[in-house]
Amino acid sequence: MTIIHAFLSFALVAGLITIIPGLDTAVVLRTAVTHGRRPAFATAAGIGTGSLIWGMAAATGISVLLTASHTAYLVLRVVGAGYLVWFGGRMLRDAFRRGPAQAEVVDQAAADDVAPVQTQRPGLLRAWSRGVWTNLLNPKVGVFYVAMLPQFIPAGAPHLAMGAALALVHDVEGMIWFTTLILIAHTARRLFAGGRVKRTMDAVTGLVLVGFGLRLATSS
Repeated sequence: MTIIHAFLSFALVAGLITIIPGLDTAVVLRTAVTHGRRPAFATAAGIGTGSLIWGMAAATGISVLLTASHTAYLVLRVVGAGYLVWFGGRMLRDAFRRGPAQAEVVDQAAADDVAPVQTQRPGLLRAWSRGVWTNLLNPKVGVFYVAMLPQFIPAGAPHLAMGAALALVHDVEGMIWFTTLILIAHTARRLFAGGRVKRTMDAVTGLVLVGFGLRLATSS
């Protein structure tokens, strides 16, 4: 396998994986609708950073520990599941804390073309770190990289450099996909300005994250 063939083949596989709806997509979309483009792009960049770290780890053999050691995988799985349940639980708490009365106020403000009440926008660094940890604490991302990436490293190619380069290919595809989603969400953001819609969005995303966490905790 030549380097060019390796890049093209991995780009095809990674591209298919990228467009499958999952945890990363849910987090980026929720951030775009609730907080706007800049925090959403920061979150997407954090997810890309996490993928780059996983790619380099897989190339150097570090993440092989996840498949070779049951204890190491179990620890990461429990930590990741706990993070997802905590993150999703906070969204559910915020959704139900903004009761129907506040939702009606926000809906009326949107109807009157008045600036609606906004949830507190997270800083870009915080949004980026949230994306990083969402990706790094998902052991299934690590398993994907450790199972797939070594197959696309040609014989004689430097593992660390090749692993980082392949992960960057995945990152570029991910950013193109996330950019499309963020721009669509931003264009339709006015439709989501109502308090009831935001409340529902937080509740649904929170349930998705909690569901991912519980599924991760109980998976083998």
